[in-house]
Amino acid sequence: MSKFLNHNFSQQKALIRVDFNVPLNAAFEITDDTRMRATIPTIQKTLADGGAVILMSHLGRPKEGPTEKYSLKHLIKHLSKLLGGVDVLFADDCIGESAITQAASLQPGQVLLLENLRFYKEEEKGDLAFAEKLSKLGDVYVNDAFGTAHRAHASTAVIAQFFSLEKRMFGTVMDGEVASAEKVMHASEKPFTAIIGGAKVSDKILIIENLLERATDIIIGGGMAYTFMKAQGGTIGNSLCEDDRLDTAVALLKKAEEKGVCIHLPPDSIIADKFAADANTSTAPSNHIPDGWMGLDIGASACEQFANCIKRSKTILWNGPMGVFEMEKFQHGTKTIAIAVAEATANGAFSLVGGGDSVAAVNQFGFTDKVSYVSTGGGAMLEYFEGKELPGIAAVK
Repeated sequence: MSKFLNHNFSQQKALIRVDFNVPLNAAFEITDDTRMRATIPTIQKTLADGGAVILMSHLGRPKEGPTEKYSLKHLIKHLSKLLGGVDVLFADDCIGESAITQAASLQPGQVLLLENLRFYKEEEKGDLAFAEKLSKLGDVYVNDAFGTAHRAHASTAVIAQFFSLEKRMFGTVMDGEVASAEKVMHASEKPFTAIIGGAKVSDKILIIENLLERATDIIIGGGMAYTFMKAQGGTIGNSLCEDDRLDTAVALLKKAEEKGVCIHLPPDSIIADKFAADANTSTAPSNHIPDGWMGLDIGASACEQFANCIKRSKTILWNGPMGVFEMEKFQHGTKTIAIAVAEATANGAFSLVGGGDSVAAVNQFGFTDKVSYVSTGGGAMLEYFEGKELPGIAAVK
């Protein structure tokens, strides 16, 4: 049982670091509230115990202090709705007078949202004095922001030291993220298939290297597959390619062979004459794409091969799409993977989907409830699978 679930918050003010870094449109409306919804159980448990909640988060990357576009006040209405109508109070500063006064007078059952932490440069610098000011607002520190666990920021790592060991803990999101990630990396049942997609090999080198020690199969799709194709002497037309990573791709393939890990590259691709939703499309072998054309999704044979591999797996990690799934013509590959992962999960496999684009794809195709775990932390999840220690986890532990 987790420390958080065991803790009784009665008459305590819980200072909870959440990840409310959600996308907003031009009218300041939330376009994807996944991260907010994820943390609701943590808030509700604290309130149900008879505690009060003080929420702190960042939003976006404000460069010059307070900016209307990045104000957390835009989230108040939706947060109140997610909490079943609970009134959400707002402090227009995270460490200023309004925060101190409102936190001090907060009653059990009340929720206070602090203004964007990143309106202060001290947050990202991991400033000790800033962290201490924040810490004075609450009695207990709860880190529920897995999405920022890889950053040694004031509110995610530095602040923990101002709370005794029994008064600092992970919320339900962090508990779930850490348990799921550890299950995949340290207690995975074989066959273990890792599905790695996305645009660049350079972004995924460390994760692939670390997975070579653990996975039985690694499926590579998305733009990064063409760097591997070219590295093996293929022609890839205008497809995405990192020419400075060709040697790396060859080295990874060689290492996989030595370790007996099967690397699956897409034998065929859906190709387009331009990067656009209305492009002309055709199909071609992935290592024989004509000049003037580019691979934007995996082809039918790749879909079949990858799906078969996934369906016989007991553990599945999915990070990155197979193509430009945002455009309808190039979403079939990613959708096929989602269906296969869901099918394997239904048959008893443990599946973890992590990384912004894969999560977006799973949400878009309606498979969120058909996989074992959907991670809310893209960068943090990646660094965890690269084998790095995450400051936000280390500080609480």
